[in-house]
Amino acid sequence: MATAMAEHWTPSSWQGHDVRQQPPWPDAGVLAAATRELAAYPPLVSPADTDGLRVALAEAQAGRAFLLQGGDCAESFAEFSTENIRASHRLIADMADILAAASGLPVIRIGRMAGQFAKPRSTGEEEKDGRALPAYRGDIVNGIAFDEAARLPDPERMFRAYSQAAATLAHLKDLAASEGSPFYTSHEALLLPFEQALVRRDEPSGRYYGAWAHFLWVGDRTRFPGSAHVEFARGLANPIGIKCGPSLDPETLLRLLDRLDPDHAPGRITLISRMGHEGIADRLPPLLRAVGREGHPVLWSCDPMHGNTVKAATGYKTRPMARILAEVRDFFALCPAEGARAGGIHIEMTGQNVTECTGGAAMLTEQDLSDRYHTHCDPRLNATQAMELAQLLADMLRRSSRGAAAA
Repeated sequence: MATAMAEHWTPSSWQGHDVRQQPPWPDAGVLAAATRELAAYPPLVSPADTDGLRVALAEAQAGRAFLLQGGDCAESFAEFSTENIRASHRLIADMADILAAASGLPVIRIGRMAGQFAKPRSTGEEEKDGRALPAYRGDIVNGIAFDEAARLPDPERMFRAYSQAAATLAHLKDLAASEGSPFYTSHEALLLPFEQALVRRDEPSGRYYGAWAHFLWVGDRTRFPGSAHVEFARGLANPIGIKCGPSLDPETLLRLLDRLDPDHAPGRITLISRMGHEGIADRLPPLLRAVGREGHPVLWSCDPMHGNTVKAATGYKTRPMARILAEVRDFFALCPAEGARAGGIHIEMTGQNVTECTGGAAMLTEQDLSDRYHTHCDPRLNATQAMELAQLLADMLRRSSRGAAAA
């Protein structure tokens, strides 16, 4: 990674920028003690593997690979088990096999696993029956139960998150080795004190890595100019994702790219579009044109989940499959129309048989949501729905590859 990336950067330089989406820690001394201890813990992923992912993503940018990124909205301590790890890994592997067969390309497999514990919130408090408590920000911060003790942010939870991530990674490595396919992990780099504690310097290269995931992304709520999260990501050698929602304008995106990838390094940046099915046709093309005009080497990926969340009449948050599939279709049509390569998909899903998203082949209704609604935050596709999405995408990739061959 070129030295311009880390110029005037340290793992703590984010502290001098606009810091948002952090919990109100009750005791700064306890937080500092926890992060000091974590700073001495071993890294969970290696620089070599992280660099390998960057090379693979550069291949995807060039049209020689495809990115499949998926997993839990928010990992929980309560649902941690060998069976759940296996189910999610199996689902990603099955989807990857379908996509590889259709496209003729190797599929890069990245899980939202082994670190996706923190979640941004639209408000700092949650209110029920006239009582307000701190918002649930993921198991790494506080508990989901609506009571004062559970909702108190607790730095000790970081140690359990680290341990669970380490165990998950160990099992994923075994599963990947048995199949002979690399498997990478990712999460939103949100909880900055914890992220800083897990930065490690690679002595041979002198580069800094976020050492508990191969791929990190900056969320739609934290990718603004002057952001502490952007400053933190700037100096890392990891591949970086940027969530691109409806409020992102072309000028801001170009400034972000100049900040995060001043050297135009292949494999460095993945842009994850999350516009919603109603807004993608208007909001995505200006971004595609701006990035193409400036020559930034990026990988465009589609997140059809976050822009399509609605509240059911039964009170549950859900995501209708029809809207999800519509956004995927539009994304993979709009990108080539603007001369950009649609090279990936980013979805929230689980190998468990949940009922959180409506529609699909099983025709789940809003009344079905209460049967097995287990998510700790946002609704996920179940295995059947995820495979249905993979099949739709495979059909589109197959037609695209035939068109390219004919041309």
